[in-house]
Amino acid sequence: MTQRSIYAGPKPTIVIKAGGSVTVQGTDGDRVSAQSKSLWGLSVTRKKNSVQVQLGGSGEVVVPFAADLKVYAGKDILVQDIQGRVDAFSGFKLALQAVYCLGNVSAGWTMAIDCQTMADNKATFNAGSDLRFHVQDLTSARIRVKDMGGYWEATIGSGEKSVYLKSGGDVTLVTDQKVQALPPNYILGSIEKPAS
Repeated sequence: MTQRSIYAGPKPTIVIKAGGSVTVQGTDGDRVSAQSKSLWGLSVTRKKNSVQVQLGGSGEVVVPFAADLKVYAGKDILVQDIQGRVDAFSGFKLALQAVYCLGNVSAGWTMAIDCQTMADNKATFNAGSDLRFHVQDLTSARIRVKDMGGYWEATIGSGEKSVYLKSGGDVTLVTDQKVQALPPNYILGSIEKPAS
């Protein structure tokens, strides 16, 4: 097991690149620490405006809660307990749990999003397979969905934000808001209430 850690400050920008899968966990502290069992190497370095973590294979990274993250992985990404913004691009599965701000994300296979808010007022999210989408403060948005079952459109509230969900599998929209189907088809896809 190789381990590295570096002082990052309480609100760093962190760029993580993994050849395999990576788990990123937010914690109370001001250090970035990474560990990997892979023989493909691990490095943690400070660049001008960010901390860079390179994992040749798979591993785990612990970061300060308030970090802003950019995560790239050849396989799976799991990010938990982050109070900053997360951008993430995975070759296989992507899961964001208890993340404050959703940035740009895409996944080659499944995607499961559970965030408080969205960084942009207009965004497209792509997943190769099933996509589960929950943004807690999404109370005014136009939702467009293209999944295995076809295409549907709906609004939440007055439709200020624009969200396009594209999936090679099924899209599940998770919201406690009223979802209104739009013409021409007035079709709604899979919608679930959040677990309390």
